[in-house]
Amino acid sequence: MSERVLEHLGRLIECDSQNPPRAITPGDGMFVHARTVLEAAGFEVEMTDYGEGHVNLFAVRGDPAVLFNCHLDTVPVGEGWTKPALALSVEDGKAYGRGACDIKGAAAALLAVAESTDAAMAILFSSDEEGAGGCCVRNFLEDPDHCRFEQVVVCEPTGCRAVLAHRGYLSVKGRFHGIAGHSSEGRALADSAIHRMARWIDAALDYCAAERAEGRPTCFNVGLAAGGTKSNVIAGEASLHYSARLGPGASNERLLAHLSSLGGAEEHANWHVPFSGPPLPATGQDDAPVRAFCERHGIAVGEPVDFWTEASLFSAAGMPAMVLGPGSIAQAHTADEWVALEQLERAFELYARLIE
Repeated sequence: MSERVLEHLGRLIECDSQNPPRAITPGDGMFVHARTVLEAAGFEVEMTDYGEGHVNLFAVRGDPAVLFNCHLDTVPVGEGWTKPALALSVEDGKAYGRGACDIKGAAAALLAVAESTDAAMAILFSSDEEGAGGCCVRNFLEDPDHCRFEQVVVCEPTGCRAVLAHRGYLSVKGRFHGIAGHSSEGRALADSAIHRMARWIDAALDYCAAERAEGRPTCFNVGLAAGGTKSNVIAGEASLHYSARLGPGASNERLLAHLSSLGGAEEHANWHVPFSGPPLPATGQDDAPVRAFCERHGIAVGEPVDFWTEASLFSAAGMPAMVLGPGSIAQAHTADEWVALEQLERAFELYARLIE
């Protein structure tokens, strides 16, 4: 079945679905190809366009218990490629192209499975995962009928081992307010927005370090910080953008509330959350049903991973969810992105086993 998987993969890779800019529509080649294949295989296909590149293709055949989810958008191509980024290249047992590993290779395997059997099956292809918005999946889950599945398989690269746990992802922007003036005034120590921001950063770092020391590892990073006018002016405004990644069972909301209370931030800062994705399992869920599912189907379980996936959104909606896909995260988002042909074949076999 490798040749058919590669045929599908070639059609998917040649469609430019870089995100940003997420200039994606239901009429793009990858959706047209997927819809054609699935309708020919007896699926009922529903396309939903939420605008601004947020597109879902939901396909169902029969009364399936398992839902497979793949995003078809990719990160930007970037520089450093030695092979065509938007065309499939096969060399030395590897398939190259943007999205080959993350995660059009898995989508190609699913299409090949869909046309190789008449078993009940459900697939959700989405287009906005790389933009860290989750609009497609969140909107999909607003329909109670879409939450009926006994198991969700999100097809991110895991080396074809089931991943039952991963960190959450919280992205927060903050703006600190000060009282501008001449730096010769002693009040600069207290009134500078940059100084207020620095005190908050120090308090946040201390808190997250203490959490790690107590066995609750919290990844925290201030990735951007800016403010002020010049060295002899007390800064009236300062801004930052931080991210945090919490372990399974932890709450983004509780962390945000606590951090926002530190270092005088309640008085001097405003916060905006561009994205908040729970960990897997989500708060209030556990991995027991997923682990039992893997045992029944003979699926090897791997170690938890640090990267975030949309499996946690399904988990938060009350559905058992796991991550299972071909390739390694080390190949994702790289120049000359690739996935091993052996991994594509293995994914095809595993996905077929889960529906048969």
